[in-house]
Amino acid sequence: MRRSSRMALAAAAAALALLYVTPLWRIQLIAPQYPEGLGLRIWVDRIVGAAPQDLNSINGLNHYIGMQRIEPDAIPEMHYMPWILAALIGLGVLAALIGRRGPVRAWLGILVAGAAAGIADFWKWGYDYGHHLSPTAIIKVPGMSYQPPVIGGKQLLNFRATSWPDLGAWIAVVAVAVAVWVLVRERPPRVAAGD
Repeated sequence: MRRSSRMALAAAAAALALLYVTPLWRIQLIAPQYPEGLGLRIWVDRIVGAAPQDLNSINGLNHYIGMQRIEPDAIPEMHYMPWILAALIGLGVLAALIGRRGPVRAWLGILVAGAAAGIADFWKWGYDYGHHLSPTAIIKVPGMSYQPPVIGGKQLLNFRATSWPDLGAWIAVVAVAVAVWVLVRERPPRVAAGD
């Protein structure tokens, strides 16, 4: 494998370290009584309000409709995701050091599978919060659930909820793209028939 390909792969793996300091996902809630919106930023190890009081405000509103409080310390993924990310970074750097297509393919597969598992877990988390409502809720709307979308927008009563990748997710997408580029670039030449 060319030195430039190995360096690009190592840089892509190392760039994943930026996920420790940038949010992965963002959720925004806008309603007539909150025209400036309320928001959440989901990081590899925490969930915080987009503004200082947003998480408290969202938890207060959720109480009325019977949703659980969003308690970041009670979400197990927030405790082990930093370790999984460290392993992904280490495996990517190792694949670059080895400099063969097999380890690059393996790292790419693990990276994509990890991202898919993370998105599935995010969907499951949203489902749990949006569907398992307290029977003693102050506001009850028969048949209503409050699961935010994983990606895109959705109307939840008078709130417009949107959910989009944040900077950290785009960094991970670039890392995947670099790994694909390296695999394509380092593809062995085809031998013509009859050679």
